[in-house]
Amino acid sequence: MSNKSVPLSPVEVGNIDRHGFWLLVADQEYFLPYGDFPWFRQARVEQIMNVELLHGDHLRCPDLDVDLTLDSLARSESFPLVYI
Repeated sequence: MSNKSVPLSPVEVGNIDRHGFWLLVADQEYFLPYGDFPWFRQARVEQIMNVELLHGDHLRCPDLDVDLTLDSLARSESFPLVYI
């Protein structure tokens, strides 16, 4: 039997509530309010929980077909949503 610890996922979803949800990425916490990230508003918990970190700064939510960068989470005001 090995005493090796299992590494934590590079992305962890924290509390999910009616306002948004928390992501922990590499010891940095981000809050994603549904007003700024509307793709998650009607998502099921399983869909939100399925998030992958690619290339160190690219988040992919394959069940929702959503791609985000860590920069867009840290500075959402610099990345306004535009619907055409």
